[in-house]
Amino acid sequence: MNQPIDVMSRRIAILGSTGSIGRQALEWLSGESGMSICALGAGNSAELLARQVREHRPQAVGLASEQAAEALREQLPDGVELFSGPGAMCQLIRHTRPDVVLQAVVGAAGLQSTLTAVECGSTLALANKESLVCAGAVVMPAARRAGVAVLPVDSEHAGIFQCLQGAEKKDVRRVIITSSGGALRNLADEQAEKATVEEALNHPTWTMGKKITIDSATLMNKALEIIEAHWLFDLPAERIEVVLHPQSVIHAMVEFRDGSMLAHLASPDMKGPIAYALSYPDRPGRETTAPMDLPALGRLEFQPLTGRFGRAVNLGYEAIRRGGPAGAVLNAANEAAVEAFLQGKIRFGEILTLIETVFRQAEGRESFPDTASQPNEESDTLSTLLSADAWARKKIKQLLTK
Repeated sequence: MNQPIDVMSRRIAILGSTGSIGRQALEWLSGESGMSICALGAGNSAELLARQVREHRPQAVGLASEQAAEALREQLPDGVELFSGPGAMCQLIRHTRPDVVLQAVVGAAGLQSTLTAVECGSTLALANKESLVCAGAVVMPAARRAGVAVLPVDSEHAGIFQCLQGAEKKDVRRVIITSSGGALRNLADEQAEKATVEEALNHPTWTMGKKITIDSATLMNKALEIIEAHWLFDLPAERIEVVLHPQSVIHAMVEFRDGSMLAHLASPDMKGPIAYALSYPDRPGRETTAPMDLPALGRLEFQPLTGRFGRAVNLGYEAIRRGGPAGAVLNAANEAAVEAFLQGKIRFGEILTLIETVFRQAEGRESFPDTASQPNEESDTLSTLLSADAWARKKIKQLLTK
């Protein structure tokens, strides 16, 4: 990863500003000098975005929902440009040309704006793991060609990134990603299968958006994080591991070939990884953060993945080994299945079953001609990946009708 340009004042765009990551980023930035917010983008939360605009005075804003944008238009101060519709985030970036883009749009919807940030030469602070899960084969080469730094905001990948500072890739034996186990971690598989939406959203240590909280309960978030780590750090599947760590204090570990290991410890607070990515290569000052009380932590536990947890994570390994559109299929199937669960259409235990069914149906396919998009011959091109995404969502919808 290339280092971002070290500038005295950084102009920052936040895509997904009304979501959990975006709100926490704005809270931290409100007390920082040397950083200005030039652009804010959101999906359809016009009221919250209007409040953010009044407080932070960006140059421009974007809303993916055109209807919500009309509601926002009358509330904008003079001089603030408004973009709306499916291409709003990309227009926002091209118009403002930020130094740093914090990509916090949830799901595959963030892919196009991720690529636009790279195209415009903006440092990419990536909280949207789906961009790499779906299209790491497109995003990372494009970033290298453009000399753009891709800085992870996921707490686990931020931890790996910090542990790897000054290290040579040849010296890395493996990286270890930890998992809290999610809201249902103390339930047997049979009990978890019947969990309600409210139970699955009741995460014991992290406060996150609904989709990622459900992913944490199924452990599909770790399947996606394995793929993300593969692309971010150029590591094969067999050198990326996952362990359960209920305390959520150690976020990642790196073991080197001499047997030594570095671990990244921090309180379960996303403001730390956000601040680090936006400040890099400097380490941000966060004087309001209390020092970690190590004696109070007591015992730190680690457990292997069993049952439904291993079942989910193995899909991530398989997607890496398959390559091509496998990551896009896995991500899209997961997004569609989680949405079905949140809408009450399926039980919690059916999420993984649906994902596995579609993932198996895609095995061996390199093109998906029965979708609206026309794929390219190369299995890792953007057109094919978008076709795979659409195909997987269509398959989930067909399974739901049955």
